Amino acid sequence: MATTKIAIHVQSDSAILDDQTIMLGETFFKKWKLTANQSVTLVYGSHKKDVKVISIARLVGLRLQGTLANLLGLHDGANLSIRYRKSTRTLYIGPLIGVMMSRVSTKDSEKPFGANTAFCKELTDACAKYGAFIYFYTPKGITPNSQTLNGWSFSNHWNKKTFPIPNVIYNRLTTRKLENQPIVQKLMNDAKSRYGSVVFNEKYLNKTEVFEALKKEPGLLGLLPESYHFKSFAMLKSMMARHSTIFLKPITGSLGKGIIRISRLSDKSYQYSFNNTLSGMRTKNFSNLTSLYSSISGVLKHQSFQIQQGLKLIEIGGRPIDFRVLVQRNELGEWSLTSIVARTAGQHNFVSNLARGGSLSKVKDIVGKSNLNPANKSTLNNKLGIAALKIAKGIEAQVPGHFAELGIDLAADSHGKVWLIEVNSKPSKEDNTPLVENKIRPSVIKVVRYAQFLAKFS
Repeated sequence: MATTKIAIHVQSDSAILDDQTIMLGETFFKKWKLTANQSVTLVYGSHKKDVKVISIARLVGLRLQGTLANLLGLHDGANLSIRYRKSTRTLYIGPLIGVMMSRVSTKDSEKPFGANTAFCKELTDACAKYGAFIYFYTPKGITPNSQTLNGWSFSNHWNKKTFPIPNVIYNRLTTRKLENQPIVQKLMNDAKSRYGSVVFNEKYLNKTEVFEALKKEPGLLGLLPESYHFKSFAMLKSMMARHSTIFLKPITGSLGKGIIRISRLSDKSYQYSFNNTLSGMRTKNFSNLTSLYSSISGVLKHQSFQIQQGLKLIEIGGRPIDFRVLVQRNELGEWSLTSIVARTAGQHNFVSNLARGGSLSKVKDIVGKSNLNPANKSTLNNKLGIAALKIAKGIEAQVPGHFAELGIDLAADSHGKVWLIEVNSKPSKEDNTPLVENKIRPSVIKVVRYAQFLAKFS
């Protein structure tokens, strides 16, 4: 079944066009050997409808009556892909992509998704270019047991409409609380089981789950710092006996929140540091590990932590450097490298997240100025890309769920050895290439092209 890009034309009034009839350019009639007034099943996302097809000589595209277009959530001028299966007389248009967003703002009609609106518009532009339709919805737009979703699409301005269940659901929910709502989980399960939809990046990753899973892949063991689900003081004492620095990381944390660094200063003194959002970096010294543990035990009781070997990262001016690698599935469904950026921690900080004062740089620029062994500077970028792709394939093999893009945080020590810090299944778009006016980023194009692949429109 060959796929072709096609323009959608919406016509309000016509003596021969109603919501049971569509008009198709004569070129398609000849290509698919259709007959005049032939009945076909029109499929768009979860919507299926038997319609009569009329051939129009000079029409370049597909013409729908306004009522039918509204039912599908389509607007005049939309660009879709189209294919025809002769054996079942089924005409497929799409793909229809639905993006789950956390919230909608009613304060500014031009920015319904706040700071994410530009990204949503960029996705819309990519769909128009490659032949797909995209809409955005929140958990509040879900009606239980309905074959439709209430969401927003862009055509000159943002419009709220009703849409069929999409071919592909892209999960961009930004909190586990929203993601775990019963209504969200039911939608994702129903979309897959009842309508054959594909959901990708369907869940947040758990730090300990990721490391335990990747330990099962022999080829990845050399990338993994020693890491466990934190359970007791005995585990802390054991780790501190082997490493001069360890990190305690909230298993479900993000943006560097709540990370505690513990360092052994001498045989009898220890120090912890953590980022307090109110007063910046907080550091405190202790004469023994027992006293330090007592000081943080209250925090450890209320949240699950991962304990991880501290790494001596390459740095510049005393500020540690790490790397965010974005890997995505491409139009062939294969993992591919999209971008690598260097992130330098802010002054007097040990995490590089932008939310914690970190800064972005090109890998070549920052590595050249770092304390990395000169012999390893020219090969580091390639080593980071290879490591990230291996890790993505390891996640695919060992972690349940469908993932199509991963933000993989890597580090390098002064000898050029690459280490995994963590894997993020909801990578911030601000951590990659910045938005460029009138230009669609490769990371956005890959989302659309992969959706076309999943929906068999590529």
